[in-house]
Amino acid sequence: MGSQVSKPLEFSKIAASPDTAAAPAKPAPPATPGAPTSPAEHNWLKTCWSCRVLSGLGLMGAGGYVYWEARKPMKMGYPPGPWTITKMVIGISIATWGIVVMTHPKGKAYHQ
Repeated sequence: MGSQVSKPLEFSKIAASPDTAAAPAKPAPPATPGAPTSPAEHNWLKTCWSCRVLSGLGLMGAGGYVYWEARKPMKMGYPPGPWTITKMVIGISIATWGIVVMTHPKGKAYHQ
């Protein structure tokens, strides 16, 4: 009995045929540059508006939280140190990343 986690891992050895072991497999180039070669490469951020909004707002919220948490000591009168300023910059960067995800997803501006 026991769960899958408590059982030891079993590694099985698979013997490779001599012709595949000598030369590494090279994938075929895509027919047109930039075209997805399989459904697994389809970018959901390009087509799913609700996914972009949810991801973007989540990143903006996380960035805002990091920024405002870094500002707390400054509001209490402590002078900002290098680490405080670094956290503020990281928070702004995360929030900006969220804006980019919402407005301009990866690959949208690539035109041939």
